[in-house]
Amino acid sequence: MSHVPVMLDEVLHSLAPRDGETHLDGTFGGGGYARAILESAACMVWAIDRDPEALGRGAALVARFPGRLHLLEGSFGDMLCLLNAAGIAALDGVVLDLGLSSFQIDDAGRGFSFRHDGPLDMRMSRSGPSAADLVASLPEAELADTLFEFGEERLSRRIARAIVKSRAEAPITTTGQLAGLIRGVVPPSRDGIDPATRSFQALRIRVNDELADIERALNAAATLLNPGGRLVVVSFHSLEDRIVKRFFADAAGRAPSPSRHDPRGLAAAPAPRFKLLTARAVRPRESEIAANPRARSARLRAMQRLTQDSRTPP
Repeated sequence: MSHVPVMLDEVLHSLAPRDGETHLDGTFGGGGYARAILESAACMVWAIDRDPEALGRGAALVARFPGRLHLLEGSFGDMLCLLNAAGIAALDGVVLDLGLSSFQIDDAGRGFSFRHDGPLDMRMSRSGPSAADLVASLPEAELADTLFEFGEERLSRRIARAIVKSRAEAPITTTGQLAGLIRGVVPPSRDGIDPATRSFQALRIRVNDELADIERALNAAATLLNPGGRLVVVSFHSLEDRIVKRFFADAAGRAPSPSRHDPRGLAAAPAPRFKLLTARAVRPRESEIAANPRARSARLRAMQRLTQDSRTPP
C-alpha cells in the first residue's frame, strides 16, 4: 500500500514554502510531505527518520531532487544535533507528522498493528527493547501504569493482570496473541474501536519514548526557526495533541496566568516568540476521511516565529 500523507493541503497552506528556503520534514515516513514541499517551491528539504527502511525508500526521491533533498537517520528529538552536524543552523519551516506511516502499519513484521499477526516488536529504529520484551519483563503494576498513562486505558489493571498470568504459562511474542488476550478481558466498545487499540498505542509509545521525543522536537524546532519561520504539527491522539497545544500556547504567550496567590504572577510575562496560525486544532475534511479513514483522528496546529519582539514598538 502506498503512503497517503494526511492533511497535505492544510500542511502546505500552513507551511507556505517559498523559493530559496530551507525546510525540515522531521518525520519523513513515506516522503509525502517532503515531496510536496519540493514540488511547491525551489527550496531545500532536510528530512529525518529513525526508521532505516523509510530512508531506504527515500533514495528514489533524493535522486529525483538532486542537491535539494537530504536524508538523516535519527530521532526528530535530536534534530539540533543532526542538523548542526550537517552544517544547518536555521530553518524556515518544520513539519512533524506524529503518526505511523502506512508502511509501518501494513508491515506485519514490524508488529505495530494487531490487524495482522506478526512479531510483537513496535521498534521504529529496530534497536532497543521491543514490545515483547516489555510484556515479558515489566512488573504487573508498572505494566498497568504504562497502559493507563500512554494508552488512557481505564481497564489497565485488568489487562496487566491477564498478561502476567498468561506469560507465566507461555511467552507472549506475537501481536495476535496479545490482541486476543486483551479482547478476552476487555468488552467491545460501542464506538467499534478494537479493545486492543489503547494497549497497543501505550506499548508503542513506551517502546519508542515518543512523548518525550515530541517535547524535545518542539523545543528544538522553536530554536531553529528563523524569524517568520513556521512550525506545523499533525498529531493523532490526545496525548500528542495535548503536548503540542500546551507548547504552542506557551510560545505564543497564551498560557493561563498563575493564580493571584502565586508569587510567579508578580513577574512580568516573557514576550511571545510566536504567533498562532491556527486558533484551534484543524480537522481533516470529510472527503479526506472518506478516502483515507486513517486521517480521522488527525489534528493540525501551526505557529509562526515573530519577526520582532511583539512588545517592542516598530
